[in-house]
Amino acid sequence: MPRLKDYLELHFIIFLWGFTAILGKLISIPTVELVFLRTLITAVALGAIIYQRGTRFRLGWRAGLSIMGVGLMIAAHWILFFTSARVASVSICLAGLATCSLWTAILEPVFTKKRVKPHEILLALLIMLGLYIIFRFEFDHAVGITMAVGSALFGSLFTIINARLAKVYPSTTISCYEMIGACIGTLLFFPLYMSLFATDGKLDFSLGLNDWLFLLVLTLACTVYAYTAAVRLMQKITAYAMNLTVNLEPVYGIMLAWFIFDEDKQLSVGFYYGAGVILLSVFIYPVLDTYAERRVKRKAEQLKHAFPNKIVIGKD
Repeated sequence: MPRLKDYLELHFIIFLWGFTAILGKLISIPTVELVFLRTLITAVALGAIIYQRGTRFRLGWRAGLSIMGVGLMIAAHWILFFTSARVASVSICLAGLATCSLWTAILEPVFTKKRVKPHEILLALLIMLGLYIIFRFEFDHAVGITMAVGSALFGSLFTIINARLAKVYPSTTISCYEMIGACIGTLLFFPLYMSLFATDGKLDFSLGLNDWLFLLVLTLACTVYAYTAAVRLMQKITAYAMNLTVNLEPVYGIMLAWFIFDEDKQLSVGFYYGAGVILLSVFIYPVLDTYAERRVKRKAEQLKHAFPNKIVIGKD
């Protein structure tokens, strides 16, 4: 069972993730090159941590390849995420990312065979309403919003998969394999990227001093620590609760964007209505989830009293 300490750490991690969109916009090199360097540095740093701690690294080729395959989703997630922040704004990018809980409500029952909870579907519909409002008022940023929603889809997928992997393998090992997979996936994407998207068909790794500073914060604090700790917390916190709490990332990120980029002056009132509806789901979820769990327990108790000689197993 998760403790208060676990939830506090989760919120600190989410604050760091809210800062990643800011860093992604501050670093001057293009998105794909940024993701390549981020995954490369993170993989090396995690490898050093695993070596120092003596953590299990060998998983077998099948498990290793499967986890590296999850890294491809992470690479796609980050490329879409950073690109969205640049073509639209940090605030719009983070609001679109909050649809993680919508995707999780749809996808988690498929992966885990768990029963669909009505309140999760209700919250997913609330998020769709918020997203519709944002699209109506910020249609000029439709490409950026779409990219952010796509990023949320990939984020939901690898979070659900990681929740299962974390019960079997060490979190640092999972993260390292996934970063290796993300790095290789980005590397393999380079030829297509250079032919279709890169300026003058060339890669750009021209980093200044500030770029290196921001990149190290992005990789070591926001990725190595935050990502590994999040995988570890998935051993205690459900994927849906994790992704719904991650919806607070826009709150932290948007506040930072207001302070750093003055984005509060660039967005319409409609954006705040839509973002408010999306974020409302964050605060409703614990209430609805607690109520649903109590109902299940009450029914189990009623059945136990009605049939005292039967063994009743409550399943939600």
